[in-house]
Amino acid sequence: MPNSRTRARPLPLREGVDPVRIRLADPGQGPRSIPEELRRRFPDRRAELDAALAAGEVVTADGTPVTETTRRHRGMDVWTYRAPEPEIPVPFGIDLLYRDDRLVVVDKPHHLATTPRAGHVTETALVRLRRDLGLDDLAPAHRLDRLTAGVLLFTVDPAHRAAYQDLFAARRVRKTYLAVAPAPEGTPDVRERYSRIVKTRGVLQATEGDGEPDAHSVIRLLATRPDPRPGREGERLGLYRLEPTTGRTHQLRLHMSVLGTPILGDDLYPEIRTVAPGDFSDPLQLLAESIAFQGPVDGKERTFHTRRRLDHWPDPVPEPRPDPGESPGEIPDAPAGRRTAFS
Repeated sequence: MPNSRTRARPLPLREGVDPVRIRLADPGQGPRSIPEELRRRFPDRRAELDAALAAGEVVTADGTPVTETTRRHRGMDVWTYRAPEPEIPVPFGIDLLYRDDRLVVVDKPHHLATTPRAGHVTETALVRLRRDLGLDDLAPAHRLDRLTAGVLLFTVDPAHRAAYQDLFAARRVRKTYLAVAPAPEGTPDVRERYSRIVKTRGVLQATEGDGEPDAHSVIRLLATRPDPRPGREGERLGLYRLEPTTGRTHQLRLHMSVLGTPILGDDLYPEIRTVAPGDFSDPLQLLAESIAFQGPVDGKERTFHTRRRLDHWPDPVPEPRPDPGESPGEIPDAPAGRRTAFS
Protein backbone atom coordinates (compact mmCIF):
# COMPACT_ATOMS: atom_id res chain seq x y z
CA MET A 1 0.00 0.00 0.00
CA PRO A 2 1.26 3.54 -0.64
CA ASN A 3 2.78 5.29 2.35
CA SER A 4 0.41 7.58 4.24
CA ARG A 5 2.60 10.57 3.33
CA THR A 6 1.72 10.16 -0.34
CA ARG A 7 -1.21 12.26 -1.52
CA ALA A 8 -3.16 10.80 -4.44
CA ARG A 9 -3.59 13.08 -7.44
CA PRO A 10 -7.20 13.58 -8.55
CA LEU A 11 -5.86 14.53 -12.00
CA PRO A 12 -3.07 12.82 -13.95
CA LEU A 13 0.21 14.50 -14.77
CA ARG A 14 0.35 16.63 -17.88
CA GLU A 15 3.72 16.40 -19.68
CA GLY A 16 5.32 15.38 -16.39
CA VAL A 17 3.89 18.35 -14.45
CA ASP A 18 1.62 17.94 -11.41
CA PRO A 19 -1.79 19.59 -11.29
CA VAL A 20 -2.02 22.51 -8.89
CA ARG A 21 -4.02 22.46 -5.67
CA ILE A 22 -6.08 25.54 -4.70
CA ARG A 23 -7.47 26.02 -1.18
CA LEU A 24 -10.94 27.58 -1.33
CA ALA A 25 -12.46 30.12 1.03
CA ASP A 26 -14.57 28.54 3.75
CA PRO A 27 -18.38 28.60 3.38
CA GLY A 28 -19.76 32.11 3.85
CA GLN A 29 -16.38 33.79 3.19
CA GLY A 30 -16.43 33.82 -0.60
CA PRO A 31 -18.80 33.66 -3.58
CA ARG A 32 -21.37 30.87 -3.41
CA SER A 33 -20.14 29.60 -6.76
CA ILE A 34 -16.71 27.91 -6.76
CA PRO A 35 -16.07 28.82 -10.42
CA GLU A 36 -16.87 32.45 -9.62
CA GLU A 37 -14.39 32.45 -6.73
CA LEU A 38 -11.68 31.12 -9.03
CA ARG A 39 -12.41 33.75 -11.68
CA ARG A 40 -12.19 36.54 -9.06
CA ARG A 41 -8.96 35.24 -7.57
CA PHE A 42 -7.23 34.65 -10.90
CA PRO A 43 -8.61 37.30 -13.27
CA ASP A 44 -5.58 37.10 -15.54
CA ARG A 45 -6.25 33.40 -16.13
CA ARG A 46 -10.00 33.60 -16.65
CA ALA A 47 -9.95 32.16 -20.19
CA GLU A 48 -7.69 29.31 -19.06
CA LEU A 49 -9.98 28.57 -16.08
CA ASP A 50 -13.15 28.66 -18.17
CA ALA A 51 -11.62 26.21 -20.65
CA ALA A 52 -10.57 23.90 -17.79
CA LEU A 53 -14.06 24.06 -16.22
CA ALA A 54 -15.67 23.24 -19.55
CA ALA A 55 -13.30 20.29 -20.03
CA GLY A 56 -13.96 18.91 -16.53
CA GLU A 57 -10.36 19.66 -15.52
CA VAL A 58 -11.18 21.54 -12.33
CA VAL A 59 -11.95 18.79 -9.82
CA THR A 60 -12.45 18.14 -6.13
CA ALA A 61 -10.14 15.89 -4.12
CA ASP A 62 -12.06 12.77 -5.21
CA GLY A 63 -11.82 13.70 -8.90
CA THR A 64 -15.39 15.03 -9.31
CA PRO A 65 -15.53 17.88 -11.85
CA VAL A 66 -16.48 21.25 -10.36
CA THR A 67 -19.66 22.94 -11.63
CA GLU A 68 -21.66 26.01 -10.63
CA THR A 69 -23.65 23.84 -8.21
CA THR A 70 -20.72 22.07 -6.49
CA ARG A 71 -21.11 22.54 -2.73
CA ARG A 72 -18.12 23.73 -0.76
CA HIS A 73 -17.04 22.73 2.74
CA ARG A 74 -14.52 24.02 5.24
CA GLY A 75 -10.90 23.39 4.24
CA MET A 76 -11.89 22.37 0.71
CA ASP A 77 -9.34 22.11 -2.11
CA VAL A 78 -9.82 21.92 -5.84
CA TRP A 79 -7.29 20.79 -8.41
CA THR A 80 -6.61 21.94 -11.95
CA TYR A 81 -3.82 22.49 -14.44
CA ARG A 82 -1.84 25.68 -14.85
CA ALA A 83 -0.06 26.29 -18.11
CA PRO A 84 3.67 26.75 -17.36
CA GLU A 85 5.26 30.04 -18.30
CA PRO A 86 7.81 29.94 -21.14
CA GLU A 87 11.23 28.81 -19.92
CA ILE A 88 14.72 28.98 -21.37
CA PRO A 89 15.70 25.41 -22.28
CA VAL A 90 18.67 24.01 -20.36
CA PRO A 91 20.82 22.55 -23.17
CA PHE A 92 22.27 19.66 -21.22
CA GLY A 93 20.99 16.10 -20.88
CA ILE A 94 20.45 13.93 -17.82
CA ASP A 95 22.55 10.75 -17.74
CA LEU A 96 20.95 7.62 -16.29
CA LEU A 97 23.25 5.83 -13.82
CA TYR A 98 20.89 3.16 -12.44
CA ARG A 99 17.27 2.07 -12.58
CA ASP A 100 15.21 -0.65 -10.94
CA ASP A 101 11.64 -0.94 -9.64
CA ARG A 102 12.43 1.21 -6.57
CA LEU A 103 15.11 3.69 -7.65
CA VAL A 104 16.25 5.89 -10.50
CA VAL A 105 19.72 7.37 -10.06
CA VAL A 106 20.90 10.04 -12.48
CA ASP A 107 23.84 12.33 -13.19
CA LYS A 108 22.23 15.79 -13.18
CA PRO A 109 23.80 18.56 -15.25
CA HIS A 110 24.55 22.05 -14.00
CA HIS A 111 21.77 24.66 -14.30
CA LEU A 112 18.88 22.15 -14.10
CA ALA A 113 16.68 22.40 -11.00
CA THR A 114 15.76 19.18 -9.19
CA THR A 115 12.04 19.96 -8.79
CA PRO A 116 9.61 22.66 -9.99
CA ARG A 117 10.02 25.92 -8.14
CA ALA A 118 9.51 29.60 -8.99
CA GLY A 119 10.40 30.12 -12.65
CA HIS A 120 11.64 26.57 -13.24
CA VAL A 121 8.90 24.01 -13.92
CA THR A 122 9.31 22.09 -17.16
CA GLU A 123 13.09 22.60 -17.16
CA THR A 124 13.64 20.46 -14.06
CA ALA A 125 15.08 17.00 -13.56
CA LEU A 126 11.84 15.65 -12.06
CA VAL A 127 9.57 16.77 -14.90
CA ARG A 128 12.00 15.66 -17.60
CA LEU A 129 12.42 12.21 -16.07
CA ARG A 130 8.71 11.66 -15.42
CA ARG A 131 8.00 12.52 -19.03
CA ASP A 132 10.92 10.68 -20.65
CA LEU A 133 10.76 7.53 -18.52
CA GLY A 134 6.96 7.40 -18.23
CA LEU A 135 7.11 7.26 -14.42
CA ASP A 136 4.27 9.39 -13.05
CA ASP A 137 5.04 8.59 -9.40
CA LEU A 138 8.73 9.46 -9.59
CA ALA A 139 9.81 11.68 -6.67
CA PRO A 140 13.18 12.92 -5.38
CA ALA A 141 14.68 11.27 -2.31
CA HIS A 142 16.78 14.43 -1.81
CA ARG A 143 17.70 17.56 -3.76
CA LEU A 144 20.65 19.23 -5.38
CA ASP A 145 20.89 22.97 -5.94
CA ARG A 146 20.07 24.01 -9.49
CA LEU A 147 23.69 25.03 -10.11
CA THR A 148 25.18 21.82 -8.69
CA ALA A 149 25.72 18.82 -10.95
CA GLY A 150 26.09 15.14 -10.09
CA VAL A 151 24.45 12.15 -8.47
CA LEU A 152 20.75 12.54 -7.71
CA LEU A 153 18.44 9.80 -6.44
CA PHE A 154 14.69 9.42 -7.15
CA THR A 155 12.16 6.92 -5.85
CA VAL A 156 9.87 5.07 -8.26
CA ASP A 157 7.32 3.44 -5.96
CA PRO A 158 5.36 5.64 -3.50
CA ALA A 159 5.29 2.70 -1.09
CA HIS A 160 9.05 3.07 -0.56
CA ARG A 161 9.40 6.84 -0.89
CA ALA A 162 9.42 7.67 2.82
CA ALA A 163 12.01 4.98 3.58
CA TYR A 164 14.53 6.53 1.21
CA GLN A 165 13.74 10.12 2.16
CA ASP A 166 14.22 9.16 5.81
CA LEU A 167 17.75 7.93 5.02
CA PHE A 168 18.72 11.46 4.07
CA ALA A 169 16.80 13.09 6.92
CA ALA A 170 18.51 10.79 9.44
CA ARG A 171 21.98 11.36 7.93
CA ARG A 172 22.44 7.71 7.07
CA VAL A 173 23.71 8.56 3.57
CA ARG A 174 27.41 9.14 2.94
CA LYS A 175 27.89 11.91 0.36
CA THR A 176 30.97 13.36 -1.26
CA TYR A 177 31.32 16.34 -3.57
CA LEU A 178 34.12 17.67 -5.75
CA ALA A 179 34.84 21.37 -6.08
CA VAL A 180 37.40 23.57 -7.78
CA ALA A 181 38.45 26.66 -5.82
CA PRO A 182 41.53 28.76 -5.13
CA ALA A 183 44.31 27.03 -3.20
CA PRO A 184 46.45 29.73 -1.60
CA GLU A 185 49.87 28.75 -0.30
CA GLY A 186 49.50 27.11 3.09
CA THR A 187 46.01 25.72 2.49
CA PRO A 188 45.75 22.67 4.80
CA ASP A 189 45.22 19.22 3.34
CA VAL A 190 42.20 18.72 5.62
CA ARG A 191 39.91 21.37 7.09
CA GLU A 192 36.66 21.15 9.04
CA ARG A 193 33.96 23.75 9.47
CA TYR A 194 31.32 23.79 12.19
CA SER A 195 28.82 26.62 12.15
CA ARG A 196 25.20 27.63 12.50
CA ILE A 197 23.74 28.48 9.09
CA VAL A 198 20.90 30.99 8.83
CA LYS A 199 18.84 31.20 5.64
CA THR A 200 16.17 33.91 5.63
CA ARG A 201 13.23 33.61 3.26
CA GLY A 202 13.55 36.09 0.43
CA VAL A 203 17.30 36.59 0.96
CA LEU A 204 19.52 34.95 -1.63
CA GLN A 205 22.55 34.31 0.55
CA ALA A 206 22.78 32.15 3.64
CA THR A 207 24.94 33.41 6.50
CA GLU A 208 26.63 32.03 9.57
CA GLY A 209 25.10 33.04 12.88
CA ASP A 210 25.63 32.60 16.60
CA GLY A 211 24.23 29.62 18.44
CA GLU A 212 24.55 25.86 18.44
CA PRO A 213 26.28 24.66 15.24
CA ASP A 214 23.96 22.81 12.89
CA ALA A 215 26.30 22.40 9.91
CA HIS A 216 29.53 20.43 9.57
CA SER A 217 31.75 19.93 6.53
CA VAL A 218 35.07 18.14 6.02
CA ILE A 219 37.14 19.67 3.22
CA ARG A 220 40.06 17.73 1.72
CA LEU A 221 42.53 19.24 -0.72
CA LEU A 222 43.29 16.54 -3.31
CA ALA A 223 45.60 18.36 -5.71
CA THR A 224 46.64 21.79 -6.97
CA ARG A 225 47.58 23.23 -10.35
CA PRO A 226 48.44 26.68 -11.76
CA ASP A 227 45.38 28.90 -12.20
CA PRO A 228 45.00 29.40 -15.97
CA ARG A 229 42.55 32.29 -15.73
CA PRO A 230 43.72 35.66 -17.05
CA GLY A 231 45.26 37.87 -14.39
CA ARG A 232 45.87 34.94 -12.02
CA GLU A 233 49.53 34.35 -12.78
CA GLY A 234 51.34 32.75 -9.86
CA GLU A 235 48.09 31.62 -8.21
CA ARG A 236 46.92 28.04 -7.88
CA LEU A 237 43.61 26.22 -8.10
CA GLY A 238 42.74 23.25 -5.93
CA LEU A 239 40.55 20.22 -6.42
CA TYR A 240 38.70 19.59 -3.18
CA ARG A 241 36.64 16.69 -1.91
CA LEU A 242 33.85 17.95 0.34
CA GLU A 243 32.18 15.66 2.85
CA PRO A 244 29.11 17.18 4.50
CA THR A 245 27.67 15.39 7.49
CA THR A 246 24.69 17.75 7.51
CA GLY A 247 22.60 19.19 4.70
CA ARG A 248 21.91 22.87 5.33
CA THR A 249 21.00 25.21 2.47
CA HIS A 250 24.12 26.30 0.54
CA GLN A 251 26.25 24.66 3.23
CA LEU A 252 29.25 23.72 1.09
CA ARG A 253 29.23 26.95 -0.89
CA LEU A 254 29.07 29.05 2.26
CA HIS A 255 31.70 27.04 4.16
CA MET A 256 34.15 27.21 1.27
CA SER A 257 33.59 30.95 0.96
CA VAL A 258 34.04 31.83 4.62
CA LEU A 259 37.26 29.80 4.68
CA GLY A 260 38.64 32.03 1.94
CA THR A 261 38.36 29.53 -0.92
CA PRO A 262 35.06 30.29 -2.71
CA ILE A 263 34.05 27.78 -5.36
CA LEU A 264 34.65 28.89 -8.93
CA GLY A 265 31.52 29.97 -10.79
CA ASP A 266 29.56 30.76 -7.62
CA ASP A 267 27.17 33.65 -8.27
CA LEU A 268 26.24 34.09 -4.58
CA TYR A 269 29.37 33.64 -2.48
CA PRO A 270 31.22 35.63 -1.42
CA GLU A 271 29.41 38.32 -3.45
CA ILE A 272 26.19 38.24 -5.45
CA ARG A 273 26.98 38.27 -9.16
CA THR A 274 24.37 38.94 -11.83
CA VAL A 275 24.13 36.21 -14.47
CA ALA A 276 21.98 36.80 -17.53
CA PRO A 277 19.14 34.31 -18.11
CA GLY A 278 20.32 31.62 -20.47
CA ASP A 279 24.02 32.21 -19.76
CA PHE A 280 25.40 28.71 -19.16
CA SER A 281 29.04 29.64 -19.82
CA ASP A 282 30.40 29.64 -16.25
CA PRO A 283 28.86 26.77 -14.26
CA LEU A 284 29.41 26.41 -10.54
CA GLN A 285 32.39 24.10 -10.08
CA LEU A 286 30.61 21.85 -7.61
CA LEU A 287 29.81 18.23 -8.39
CA ALA A 288 27.96 15.65 -6.29
CA GLU A 289 30.57 12.91 -6.64
CA SER A 290 29.06 9.94 -4.80
CA ILE A 291 26.21 8.68 -2.65
CA ALA A 292 26.46 5.54 -0.50
CA PHE A 293 23.92 3.95 1.83
CA GLN A 294 22.42 0.71 3.04
CA GLY A 295 19.15 0.10 1.21
CA PRO A 296 16.20 0.48 3.59
CA VAL A 297 14.19 -2.18 1.74
CA ASP A 298 16.69 -4.91 0.83
CA GLY A 299 19.58 -4.06 3.21
CA LYS A 300 22.12 -4.00 0.37
CA GLU A 301 25.04 -1.58 0.39
CA ARG A 302 24.66 0.82 -2.52
CA THR A 303 27.20 3.26 -3.93
CA PHE A 304 26.70 5.48 -6.97
CA HIS A 305 29.38 7.66 -8.60
CA THR A 306 29.18 10.52 -11.04
CA ARG A 307 30.65 10.13 -14.51
CA ARG A 308 30.98 13.87 -15.00
CA ARG A 309 34.05 16.04 -14.65
CA LEU A 310 34.32 19.68 -13.74
CA ASP A 311 35.24 22.11 -16.51
CA HIS A 312 38.14 23.56 -14.51
CA TRP A 313 39.50 20.12 -13.58
CA PRO A 314 39.11 17.75 -16.53
CA ASP A 315 41.83 15.36 -15.33
CA PRO A 316 41.05 12.18 -13.38
CA VAL A 317 40.42 12.67 -9.67
CA PRO A 318 43.52 11.78 -7.61
CA GLU A 319 43.28 9.78 -4.43
CA PRO A 320 43.59 11.84 -1.26
CA ARG A 321 46.68 11.60 0.88
CA PRO A 322 46.24 9.21 3.83
CA ASP A 323 44.43 10.79 6.76
CA PRO A 324 45.29 9.44 10.21
CA GLY A 325 41.83 10.31 11.49
CA GLU A 326 38.61 8.53 10.73
CA SER A 327 35.98 9.95 8.41
CA PRO A 328 33.16 11.53 10.41
CA GLY A 329 29.69 10.02 10.57
CA GLU A 330 27.24 12.04 12.61
CA ILE A 331 28.04 15.68 13.25
CA PRO A 332 30.70 15.80 15.98
CA ASP A 333 30.12 17.79 19.12
CA ALA A 334 31.21 21.42 18.89
CA PRO A 335 30.86 24.25 21.39
CA ALA A 336 27.88 26.52 20.88
CA GLY A 337 28.66 29.40 18.59
CA ARG A 338 31.88 27.83 17.32
CA ARG A 339 32.73 28.73 13.75
CA THR A 340 36.19 27.39 13.17
CA ALA A 341 38.36 25.76 10.54
CA PHE A 342 40.62 22.98 11.84
CA SER A 343 43.75 21.86 10.01
